[in-house]
Amino acid sequence: MKQIDLDDLPPRAAKALAGLVADEELTLVQGGVVIGRVVLARAPSTPAPVEPPDEAGMAEVMDHFNAMIHDEF
Repeated sequence: MKQIDLDDLPPRAAKALAGLVADEELTLVQGGVVIGRVVLARAPSTPAPVEPPDEAGMAEVMDHFNAMIHDEF
């Protein structure tokens, strides 16, 4: 992925890019010819953090794991 710092762009271009909203398209034109399009994607939704299992849950998992290992060997 390429990255451009808005501070490195001319003010008009930086303002146009910074003002985009989700799903809005910006057409890049040079010499009257379309050379590209930029579409601002929606920010990915962050999944809810997964709670680590409690001590009782971990003990149950380890008991099950140990039973499986002892059954195999």
